[in-house]
Amino acid sequence: MKFALNLIGGIAVVLAIIGMFLPLLPTTPFLLLASACFARGSSRLHNWLLSNRLFGEYIRNYEQGRGIPLRGKVVALAMLWASIGYSAYSVGSTALIALLVSIAIGVTIYLCVFVPTLRTA
Repeated sequence: MKFALNLIGGIAVVLAIIGMFLPLLPTTPFLLLASACFARGSSRLHNWLLSNRLFGEYIRNYEQGRGIPLRGKVVALAMLWASIGYSAYSVGSTALIALLVSIAIGVTIYLCVFVPTLRTA
């Protein structure tokens, strides 16, 4: 089981890194998935992720309940709605458009209501 968690966590890290360069591939959910997998699969890998200079502080703030910086929320929501808008325009199916918009509304509510905004000095 630990091997599977570590494997999934490793794949999630790779996808998160790719997502840093591809605008439609989300980075944050993959990093959070990797952190959750590593926390249960390998304390060494989890510590590596939390101490990473690129995204360690971001994950620590989220896991400790301090939240996400306002800039991160704005960028995430802008990318979300841009990609949902493009997808909705491309698919043409009313049912799929409704599903995409419902998901985007759910994510928006989650980020705006349930995830604290990290106040930076």
